[in-house]
Amino acid sequence: MSEFDTQVPSAFDPFADANAEDSGAGTKEYVHVRVQQRNGRKSLTTVQGLKKEYSYNKILKDLKKEFCCNGTVVEDPELGQVIQLQGDQRKNVSSFLVQAGIVKKEDIKLHGF
Repeated sequence: MSEFDTQVPSAFDPFADANAEDSGAGTKEYVHVRVQQRNGRKSLTTVQGLKKEYSYNKILKDLKKEFCCNGTVVEDPELGQVIQLQGDQRKNVSSFLVQAGIVKKEDIKLHGF
């Protein structure tokens, strides 16, 4: 056996467990309500993470009527459908979704300044 005949260890992936599909981390689905600053005092509220079986257009119609604001449903390639509303409507939207029975209060994440 010469000095160049060494055994190469088999390939070991230390992160194989983290990449497994059945990991329990992050399985809880949240509804994210965010506010984005536009220009000046203008802002935009986005709602993402609602279940696919809900009609986004009907929810949007009720939100617009309830809070007297304009809005739209945007199709995002990464996030799916996202509801956008004019103004900072975070608290209003979260209370509306809970009262309508669409999501539970502990499943809503509020983001923003």
